[in-house]
Amino acid sequence: MQQAQTWEPQLLTLAYEAAQPHKLQLPRLKGDFDSLLRAYAVCESLTAKHSRSFHLASGLLPPEKRRAVRALYAFCRVTDDIVDENPDSAAAELKKWRAHAFSVEPPVNDPVAVAWADTRLRYHVPVRYAEQLVEGVARDLTQTRYETFADLATYSYGVASTVGLMSMHIIGYSGPEAIPYAIKLGLALQMTNILRDVAEDWGRGRVYLPQEELAFFGLSEGTIADGRVTPQWRQFMRFQIERNRRLYAEAWPGIGMLDRDGRFAIAAAAGLYRAILEDIERHDYDIFSRRAHIGTWGKLRRLPGLWAKSR
Repeated sequence: MQQAQTWEPQLLTLAYEAAQPHKLQLPRLKGDFDSLLRAYAVCESLTAKHSRSFHLASGLLPPEKRRAVRALYAFCRVTDDIVDENPDSAAAELKKWRAHAFSVEPPVNDPVAVAWADTRLRYHVPVRYAEQLVEGVARDLTQTRYETFADLATYSYGVASTVGLMSMHIIGYSGPEAIPYAIKLGLALQMTNILRDVAEDWGRGRVYLPQEELAFFGLSEGTIADGRVTPQWRQFMRFQIERNRRLYAEAWPGIGMLDRDGRFAIAAAAGLYRAILEDIERHDYDIFSRRAHIGTWGKLRRLPGLWAKSR
């Protein structure tokens, strides 16, 4: 089964539209330098707690860029947690969080909003990318199924590609020609998340796997509910992993368009996430009884090769 990449033009339109200059008031930060450092420290702590892979990869950046991408991660983490952890009150909480995160004067008692505002200001991150991310995450409140991969790609742009596009502004990049690669890398990373988290998402009442493709391989949501690895499931997962790897390969040239001091970090993030696919394969595509992951040694032994490739 081969599907043309009909999703690309729409996502490019979203990205180029968001990158256009908008007349917005820039944040004005209150407090002193020490309070700003404390705000960034909170973001550092959130990153270390919730994503060891991202924490490791971002640690390969120079200190200022490292702080900034971890503030970006914290902004995304808070947005995501509001929707995942408090679905009944999420709409109201998301509205309050948006007011903080996009405020001209973020409240001093919200350290993530403060650090994120400083990052946006310092690195000229287009605010529309951040708005697209919040809108993408908010879709989880109303949509729990996706009919086609093109539908899923649009969702993934909102929750993941936007992160890559914002990261590019922090790291530095050659020009607009890098945008399509950032979109594809975000999509590849999100698809890896989706394949790894099938069982967890099912527990939340969500199925991100394209319904059209499940049906093509003779599968239904009953397969997920039963948690059975069948021959049809293996075929389905092989198809998903092959496409996911193709996305990583197509996104890779974009790393060479980043500023030199940020290439290794992004290469590491991509390579370590891509390795999760190998773990899924090693365990016979069983993502029901265990969560695929790469251990610390598995990550560290991959870094020299990723460094060489990123050069």
